[in-house]
Amino acid sequence: MPVQGRTPPSFGPLADLSTHQHGVISMAQLRAQGHAKSTVIEWVASGRLHQLHRGVYAVGHRQLTWYSRCWAAVLAAEPYEAAPWRAVASHRSAAYLWGLLRFTPDVMHVTAPTRRRAKRRFVVHFSSILVEEDRGIRDGIPVTAVPRTLLDLAIRARRDQIEGYLERAEDRDLLDVRAVENLLGRAGGHRGRGRLAQALAIYRPDPAFTRSKFERRFRRLVIAAGLPAPSMNFNVAEFEIDAYWPALRFAVELDLFETHGSRAAFERDRRRQEELKLLGIEMIRITKPRLDREPKAVMRNLGALLERRRSELGASPHKAPDPPASPRRPQRP
Repeated sequence: MPVQGRTPPSFGPLADLSTHQHGVISMAQLRAQGHAKSTVIEWVASGRLHQLHRGVYAVGHRQLTWYSRCWAAVLAAEPYEAAPWRAVASHRSAAYLWGLLRFTPDVMHVTAPTRRRAKRRFVVHFSSILVEEDRGIRDGIPVTAVPRTLLDLAIRARRDQIEGYLERAEDRDLLDVRAVENLLGRAGGHRGRGRLAQALAIYRPDPAFTRSKFERRFRRLVIAAGLPAPSMNFNVAEFEIDAYWPALRFAVELDLFETHGSRAAFERDRRRQEELKLLGIEMIRITKPRLDREPKAVMRNLGALLERRRSELGASPHKAPDPPASPRRPQRP
């Protein structure tokens, strides 16, 4: 028996592993380190270990973080005789780990390859086909990879929520469109497949020809608001317009300081607006900070301006032909 108050030599590797796992450890891992079940029972009785789930323990204290509870759920999702790394954090838990959710979810979600009927304080999803590409590590915790996380979230999320997840993944440089499409190709009858495929359409090459996250977000908001989709990066005469409604001869310039911050750009933009006005094209400017700050107000005003433009052209007895135009050009002049 170890002397009371002293850490036995065998406790060191346990402490190291639990530190890596946010303060939790499983029976399977304790057994793998050579500890007998009777020793684990003694440690629980002495307060060295605190049972969280069947076969899962907090080391030294119960002051757990969200990450500790997430790791504990992953470890508990399999029978303690099994290799615990087969289960992964998933759904909203994985979304938070990847930064796709702004707030910590109240309920832990885990995906495991075996069905569990025992009552748990977390949700266990079953998947027998979670391949290596569907797995990842985030903050040291086994987790579904971003494409699989997006697919799982799409089961219950609304279209605008899925688009928000995609946008946040893109902002964090986590969105690999090809990987998501590969997953969709083998997702079979997964309930999130159709919704995720629809939301992903904006990221696929299409006539909209968006170049930046700002442009894609603007176009998504326009469509979500029920407004007609604009042509993006549309060439009119010698000018390229960020967003253009040819039938209404109405344009939107999407202003970013990075692309319009110089004096030359300032002068060029004003000249372009003047020339477009002479061609009978109305244009407004929308900045990224304003779109981020008040997207609903921006879309509401845009809808009113498009409707007013439609009325103006409808009241005109003679509609002048559009100037020469093409839907895209390879580079901004």
